[in-house]
Amino acid sequence: MSFPRRVRIVEVGPRDGLQNEAATVSVETKVALIEMLAKAGLANIEAGSFVSAKCVPQMASTAEVLAKLPSLPGVRLSVLVPNLHGLELALASGVTEIAVFAAASETFSQNNINCSIAESLERFVPVVEKAKQAGITVRGYVSCVLGCPYEGEIAPTKVAAVARDLAAIGCNEISLGDTIGVGTPLQARKLIEAVAREAPIDRLALHFHDTYGQALANIFACLELGVSSIDSSVAGLGGCPYAPGASGNVATEDVVYMLNGMGVETGVDLAVLIDAGDFISRRLGRTPDSRVSRAMMAQRKKA
Repeated sequence: MSFPRRVRIVEVGPRDGLQNEAATVSVETKVALIEMLAKAGLANIEAGSFVSAKCVPQMASTAEVLAKLPSLPGVRLSVLVPNLHGLELALASGVTEIAVFAAASETFSQNNINCSIAESLERFVPVVEKAKQAGITVRGYVSCVLGCPYEGEIAPTKVAAVARDLAAIGCNEISLGDTIGVGTPLQARKLIEAVAREAPIDRLALHFHDTYGQALANIFACLELGVSSIDSSVAGLGGCPYAPGASGNVATEDVVYMLNGMGVETGVDLAVLIDAGDFISRRLGRTPDSRVSRAMMAQRKKA
């Protein structure tokens, strides 16, 4: 059994984790969270998005958050952008990475961004071109890779086709999202095998939600194939407004604990990360949705 020596963790809590929170999270809280995540050793942090404030009010403060962040040496901040206007805002903010987003489900694409898959990819061509000209790294998200709230199971070949097209327009990395968290390990493995025939495996990332408690098992199955980039969210924050009942992303704490036990390097200090998860959970009035965090915090109290 072979695994990557080191895994790159992309922390998506400040964007994908917080974007569906009903109560507005202050700029100061977002800045503090990102600083704590950086202190924990997370070198890739998705800090926000430049989508319509009407559609995602929680992200309306992204520019202000980025402006108030101090210098974070060694940390790459990224933002989600839907179009050229979003890219202009991203460039003005000084980030060095953006993400664009497509789906493997036609119905989800129509409900999420009001266009077909083909139209979404066409829309992103000038965005990616301009970003590359500016020296900006581009990630491409693919939603609903293991299931769709409208269409049910999604064929791996459909996902592979979208990943191929995102790679062709210039995306440096393609993040495969189990948006509603329905996948199981063998399904996840078959997905990666299919996508890897169309896009290099070293350009693939995993973005798994934990609705049915399968995210860690799915990640483990894909690590065996050589995938070495994982998206996760501190305290398990997140969800999907288009998938009722969908829980958050797999918790970063749980991923780091598993990888530590496998001898896989992440560069993340788990104790400091747990502090960050506790901080944002308290601000949101809840307990962390991470089993590792809850267990280790209980041990701290006992000690």
